[in-house]
Order: sequence, then C-alpha cells, then structure tokens
Amino acid sequence: MLDPATCSDMTALRANIDALDRDLVRLLRLRAAHIDRAIELKRANGWPARIPTRVEEVVSKVRAESAACGLDPNLTEDLWRQLIDWSIDREARVIGTGIADVPGKKPA
Repeated sequence: MLDPATCSDMTALRANIDALDRDLVRLLRLRAAHIDRAIELKRANGWPARIPTRVEEVVSKVRAESAACGLDPNLTEDLWRQLIDWSIDREARVIGTGIADVPGKKPA
C-alpha cells in the first residue's frame, strides 16, 4: 500500500497518486466486466436492468464502508450513483429498460 507519509516531495506524491489512479482504472474495468456478466445472467432470468432495491443495497454498503474507512460517505455515494447509472444504462442497451423489482425472484 502506498503511504502518503513516505512521500518527501510533490514528485513522489504525484507518482503515488498516478499509481493509485492506474489501480482505480483497472478495478473499474474489472467491475465493468462483472456488469457484462450481470447482463448475461439478467437476460437469462428475465430480470430488468434496474432493480431499485439492489441499487440502494449497493449504495448503503458503499456508504458504510466509506464511513468505516474515514472517507466522506456523501462523496462515495455520489460517485457510486454515477457508476451505477452508467452500469444500468449499459445493461439496458442489451436487456431492456424495465425498472422494477421482479416478483418471486431474488436478484443477486
């Protein structure tokens, strides 16, 4: 893990930030790959792109993790809602735009 306290100057600090940004981009790509798989599974089960209860579950978990880590939960909620909306838009282009909870099925 990169420790900002070990950075003796702005050059070192910026290098660490750049490395973190690369890691974040890679993790976002991995998350997008999981969304691709969600598209396949939702299509197979007849589920809509947007499942409101799941959206709120994800946001709640991210807020809690942020608070536990000392990061502003409002910041992460805003970022995640944008990420979730992007993901759902991507799903909707493939499986449809239905917005509903699916009776009798519990989406994962």
